[in-house]
Amino acid sequence: MFDIEDFTAVQVKEVTKGPLFHWFGYYDKQQFDPSARFLLGMEAGFEHRQPEPADIIRIGMVDLQDNNRWIELDKSGAWCWQAGCMLQWRPGSQSEIIWNDRVDNQFVSHILDINSGKKRTLPFPFFTVHPDGRTALGLDFDRLNDMRPGYGYSGIQDRNMGLAAPEDAGIYLLDLEAGTSRLFISIASAARIPHPSRDLTGCKHYFHCLLFNSSGSRFVFLHRWLPDMGRGWPFGTRMIISDVQSGELTVLVPKGCGHFNWRDNEQLIVQEKGFFLYADRVGQVGEVGRGVLPASGGHVSYLPGNEWLVGDTYPDEQGNQYLYLYNIRKGDIIYLGRFYSPQEYSVAPQNGDAQWRCDLHPRISRDGSFISIDSPHGGNGRQIYVIDISEIIERFGS
Repeated sequence: MFDIEDFTAVQVKEVTKGPLFHWFGYYDKQQFDPSARFLLGMEAGFEHRQPEPADIIRIGMVDLQDNNRWIELDKSGAWCWQAGCMLQWRPGSQSEIIWNDRVDNQFVSHILDINSGKKRTLPFPFFTVHPDGRTALGLDFDRLNDMRPGYGYSGIQDRNMGLAAPEDAGIYLLDLEAGTSRLFISIASAARIPHPSRDLTGCKHYFHCLLFNSSGSRFVFLHRWLPDMGRGWPFGTRMIISDVQSGELTVLVPKGCGHFNWRDNEQLIVQEKGFFLYADRVGQVGEVGRGVLPASGGHVSYLPGNEWLVGDTYPDEQGNQYLYLYNIRKGDIIYLGRFYSPQEYSVAPQNGDAQWRCDLHPRISRDGSFISIDSPHGGNGRQIYVIDISEIIERFGS
């Protein structure tokens, strides 16, 4: 067991520089290219407020083998601080990236080959990409922006703003090759699933956090709602799993859950009051790291081989965020660092909760040797940092 103050000696390398601000966002997307040489990122000229429709960010990549040279690739007008524009390497490709944008009052996505410069624009946005890179899932980012500010995209008004559970909105199945999409699961169909302890009539519903399993045969998503047609608080949450072929829905976590990630094709780790392992079609099958893993935050991912977890925390009372590795077999937690987040990243002057906070959101290289995080601890605003964990894994994993 390692105490929270006994940080392992690791070198935290800042790979982007000011005066502009850089970050990547969500922890469940591929930021590293297959060779771990190029690291994707986004660049903004401001912080500490929500993006407005006219705000454009630049997207690019860092060449980790050329003095961390920033290479600008394109831009986006559809983004948020938490997830950016969903920028990531396209699964199954060695050189293509994919991201969302807003063009002519429509949310779209682009696929760019960084080697040839060939670019395709698809008439829909996506949320998560299938492991084969040929299909994806999307949702209504305008509704998400209306109901959970800071997580959707500004610039387009929700056409179903006055409807509690629309039949013509929800989760879309996207064909990235053909450029076609179809509504796969409607918000109304999820809202009709009975809740074990409350009546959802009068609540306003939306979807969030879509994620395929490792084979792409199933996917999980959060069904959320606000009371009193969206004018009440707090929101309710349940986790639902769907079959990609049949669209059959199974409620996995009926009442409340936090961050989650797939372990493999059948199991996923879910944050509740602690971290629990759930089996598809079965439910909760065990607890992970009881009494060891910190409860605050919880953006967790499995390293290749599933022997290790990487996770982070939200800021504590002193404003410190923690990054850690957890050896599942041994039950040991190894703290990699403490990163100070100034108050202006987490508290808004007027409405309290600031959705422009900068979570660490640890991302893993494909071989499990490197971790990338976003952090403002260096005093230059949010920037991207990389940590080599290969020696730690070798030393403490045996």
